[in-house]
Amino acid sequence: MVSYVLRNEVEREHRSGVNCMQYDPLMNRLYSGGRDSIVRIWNLNSMNDPYVLSMEHHTDWVNDTVLCCGGRTLISASSDTTVKVWNAHKGFCMSTLRTHKDYVKALAYAKDKEHVASGGLDRQIFLWDVNTLTALTATNNTVTTSSFNGQKDSIYSLAMNPSGTVLISGSTEKVLRVWDPRTCAKIMKLKGHTDNVKSVIVNKDATQVMVVEPTEVHSELQRPRVGCLGPLCQRFIHSVLFRREDCRIFQTDPRFPESSILVCNTDSPVLRMELGADQEELWVATVKSDLKCWDIKESIHRKSGDYETISSGPLLSRPKETIKGGSSIRQLSILNDKRHILTLDSDQNVALWDAVTATQVKDLGKVDFQDEVKKRFKMVYVPNWFTVDLKIGTRQIVFLPGCRPRRSALESQTNQKQRTRSKLIQAGLGLQAASLEPGTLLSFCGQLNKNSFHQNNLPNELWRVGFESLLEHWPNAHSYDPDSVIPRTENGIDTKTDDIKVSFGSSNPSTPPEHRRHDTLIVKGNRYFSMPGHTPVIFGEAGGRTLFRFLCRDAGGESERLLLKDSVPAWVLDVAVDNQVPKFNKITFFLQPYVQPGNKSVKKDKLSANDMLQIKKVQEHVYKNFMGQSDSSISGSSTLSRRSSEPSEKGEEDQTEIAMEKVELLCQDQVLEPNSDLRTVKHFIWKSAADLELHYRSKVQNGTSVNDSDEKSNSSWRTAFSR
Repeated sequence: MVSYVLRNEVEREHRSGVNCMQYDPLMNRLYSGGRDSIVRIWNLNSMNDPYVLSMEHHTDWVNDTVLCCGGRTLISASSDTTVKVWNAHKGFCMSTLRTHKDYVKALAYAKDKEHVASGGLDRQIFLWDVNTLTALTATNNTVTTSSFNGQKDSIYSLAMNPSGTVLISGSTEKVLRVWDPRTCAKIMKLKGHTDNVKSVIVNKDATQVMVVEPTEVHSELQRPRVGCLGPLCQRFIHSVLFRREDCRIFQTDPRFPESSILVCNTDSPVLRMELGADQEELWVATVKSDLKCWDIKESIHRKSGDYETISSGPLLSRPKETIKGGSSIRQLSILNDKRHILTLDSDQNVALWDAVTATQVKDLGKVDFQDEVKKRFKMVYVPNWFTVDLKIGTRQIVFLPGCRPRRSALESQTNQKQRTRSKLIQAGLGLQAASLEPGTLLSFCGQLNKNSFHQNNLPNELWRVGFESLLEHWPNAHSYDPDSVIPRTENGIDTKTDDIKVSFGSSNPSTPPEHRRHDTLIVKGNRYFSMPGHTPVIFGEAGGRTLFRFLCRDAGGESERLLLKDSVPAWVLDVAVDNQVPKFNKITFFLQPYVQPGNKSVKKDKLSANDMLQIKKVQEHVYKNFMGQSDSSISGSSTLSRRSSEPSEKGEEDQTEIAMEKVELLCQDQVLEPNSDLRTVKHFIWKSAADLELHYRSKVQNGTSVNDSDEKSNSSWRTAFSR
């Protein structure tokens, strides 16, 4: 699976719900992990502009985080099946742990031993030594871990006491399992729960455990009885904060669970709570992207006798501080040109995006979404080559498997000289390519001005130019042996960053070694546009598990280059490096003179051509062959396909213009637009699985008609299309 994300260069706000938070009392910072796959750092000393930076490496929801090593290291767990180790102060990912095979839902931290446990939907629990994890690198992340066996269902919650002597896991199995992390042995199983255990906490000496579930529970441990929904937040042993599913947050004494303080009401379901400075502030994250801080100094001074019933009004009416979140995409429409996307976000703003260039075309503001979809409809048919995933709250373009070339249809090996010529021609250096012979030296160094190519003149294979642009900064996509290229400056141009660097060395053994050049062709991306450097690119397995994520501009980095070499699928190399594309699809159809209703039609002959063949090219050949304007015949549908997608000579353009003035084509008695193609006609006008039927006639001029053409020309036309 290959995908990339359409987004702004700097994402300062969460785009969806926030699943987890961690507070650092030493730096007075808050770390928040969101459903938009990003961990963000907030400076609570500067609430006017609290954003510090974004920690981007996950590709799916961030489900849990723990702050370790005195706030220097952050561990995060994600639905992309990975656990990541971050430098919390500088915000970069130090290593990625891929031991889990499914969503990683929960983490637990033993502060005294610097151990972290991770658990998820793969029913596995792993124990990690944080000091060992911080020594790993992105390319050397082999680590030994301890595992806990015996869990029979998906794990949603973990808790570990500070000394690391007890680990407790909660799951959809409706039981609690108690483990000894020192031996990885199961101590006991606590039954009696009637629903999934989604949140659990344990006190310092591991004598008390609190869980949350919809109904009252009993267990063999000394623990409170709680009839509520999680998550919960432990302040101290006799004071616990928890939330109900009706967006209310309570504080209760576990010894007297029938009486509670209604601390505050929220505007949406709560996902996570975190105590802030001096445990007098409560940070609340919900399914919305905002983070809100509530001042709970008054509630902590309540004694057990001061607790009220849950029907009382809230203690707090408004939050003390709010970190505003951004909007998430709620609805989208892929326009039928299969290039542009209309999106509607949670603030009711509509925007138009270009999926090929990964850029926003226009912010349309608060307009009617359905009206915009109808307004931008075009009579053009393009096969689906991508879909859009909105799970992380933004636009993630996912390439469909059907758009890629099958390796069985491609040559397993291509002559390097032919590949070089193809790249040169693509870059507009056809003369140099034509003169390239073995043993000769060709050298070119210069900039290709991509702005001189209009982005609306992209070829029909939109997905192909997209691939080429995604990997334009990866040296392996520039040359066939990038390790042999020595970066240097020629004619004032840095060959590490220029768009084209061509140099071919002699393979003649008689050439002196000092005159041999071993550099190879470098052509970055495609000739039409460059993908924004901040675009995240994701390679994953067929089932969706992420293999590697990187920013487009970082593909040339040392670690990214090595990881890409191992993770890029072979078919992507065929497209981006070897410039190979699948064979064109053929479409069968009938072409015959137009007959007035009631008259007898002529015999049908089945023809075939490239499905992207434009109607104006059919008009041109009808004019040339049926009206006796030229004795030449077309050489086959492949020629037509090439001419329909490449600029023609001036004389051919004039000939096409004349043909469009003289001849018109019809389908279902509807005159066809010259710039439409065969697949568009079949999809929107013919609307049938049967073979397409086209009719031709001359435009009314002095009462003559092309319908009187002789059979000889008709035979020539049929021969040309059937090849």
